[in-house]
Amino acid sequence: MRIFIALDIDDAIRQSITRFLDGVRGFAPDARWVRPESLHVTLKFIGEKPADKVEEIKRSLALVKFQPFDLSFRGFGFFPTAKAARVFWIGIQSGEALTALASSVDAATASLGIPKEDHPFSPHLTLARGGDRSGAPGWRKGDTANRNFHLLQEKLAALSPSEFGTMTAQEFFLYQSELMRGGSRYTKLARFACLAPTSQAAVADSGNQAANPGQPSSTNDQ
Repeated sequence: MRIFIALDIDDAIRQSITRFLDGVRGFAPDARWVRPESLHVTLKFIGEKPADKVEEIKRSLALVKFQPFDLSFRGFGFFPTAKAARVFWIGIQSGEALTALASSVDAATASLGIPKEDHPFSPHLTLARGGDRSGAPGWRKGDTANRNFHLLQEKLAALSPSEFGTMTAQEFFLYQSELMRGGSRYTKLARFACLAPTSQAAVADSGNQAANPGQPSSTNDQ
């Protein structure tokens, strides 16, 4: 199965981004827009792994320790550059905590022979991709000037940087990604909680099981 590790985002932030998308989506009709319900903050993409390896990954991720931390969603931009844009994104600010968590996740999976990331962690929310091109932030072979986002960029230039809200990250998830007609479907396979939950119920849950697969849930990304 095809898997990745990510933070989910709060509903209030998702709703704020949805309103923003409703106002700008029409300015890039040829782009592939992400459905708001599928938005997430990727910590590490792993790729295809057999079921027994996925279970090993769950056990390794259960050992990752982190404290709750805040992250704010604000501003927008394009990867790798505005002139050669293939990804439209929302920015994320969280100090060092988010980068530290991504590094811990990377180390946990590397202990199982999964290659470590060879580029610096660049936290963002992908909103749209220009055609069938990669969503990676760095420069890729074949990146050239394109006009997928030209009209959108003109409209955004007249806007002030948007604020979409702040949330406290207290858990991350192992997801399965299934390629479906019209987009990808994401299913949460396991949950991994922080060291200091903020409620007694969460403390009890954390003490019982660090990673709780629970009932699978799915979203679709178009």
